[in-house]
Amino acid sequence: MMNISKSSNPVFKEQVFSKGYTSTSEVMTVSGTINKTALMLLLVVAGALFTWNKFFDAIAINPEAGIAAVGPWLAIGGIGGLIAALVTIFRPQSSGVSAPIYALFEGLLLGGLSAVFESMYPNIVMRAVALTLAVFFSMLFLYRSGIIKVTKKFMMGVFAATAGIAIVYLVSFIGSFFGMSSSFLHGNSNLSIGISLIVIVVAALNLVLDFNFIEKVSQSGAPKYMEWYGAFGLMVTLIWLYLEILRLLAKLASRK
Repeated sequence: MMNISKSSNPVFKEQVFSKGYTSTSEVMTVSGTINKTALMLLLVVAGALFTWNKFFDAIAINPEAGIAAVGPWLAIGGIGGLIAALVTIFRPQSSGVSAPIYALFEGLLLGGLSAVFESMYPNIVMRAVALTLAVFFSMLFLYRSGIIKVTKKFMMGVFAATAGIAIVYLVSFIGSFFGMSSSFLHGNSNLSIGISLIVIVVAALNLVLDFNFIEKVSQSGAPKYMEWYGAFGLMVTLIWLYLEILRLLAKLASRK
């Protein structure tokens, strides 16, 4: 039987699912998790529309005022989203409140960032959203049809790749404070585009692990609030995937 405590998504760590749950009539289900994921997507969209409109309303008056208009909201979304995520991860019992709050904050962040990209490369956001949804449903189909089987080797491979990407991004972030060039990550060279494609593939494979993890945990009799936690974990991967696709499209557009 597959060990449900293994996933490359840091949200789905072993401690969360090894608390010795007591029996309850209210248990986690896959359908319940899907419903809560849909609700979180709506909250992300609602938050995104707010900062999106802020940006474009500002540049309609002054083309240089867009960043200033959404800058504070980007900070609020980023910091608020991080705090809400940490609360959800370390106290899953609160996920019914903290997960929707996370979605709203992330929406503020994504809406502002998306608006900035859209102002530079028209129609890029709709293409990024469409590709993200296409990847999501493709991975769901591949998982449900059994074309991709989640084995121990598969899990370890995706985990190693995800950890490697996190380390590279962390080193790049720290190095930026010391003047280290990260053009191989953020430029539009063939190498940079190739790296983006690899990261997108790894993010997509993480979706497969998330689907498997949610299914296995729902079968273990986890309590009802874990539906929010499962939806939260899936949203973390989806948001990462969207941002990486958006960055890739921007790199390609900048070469024209």
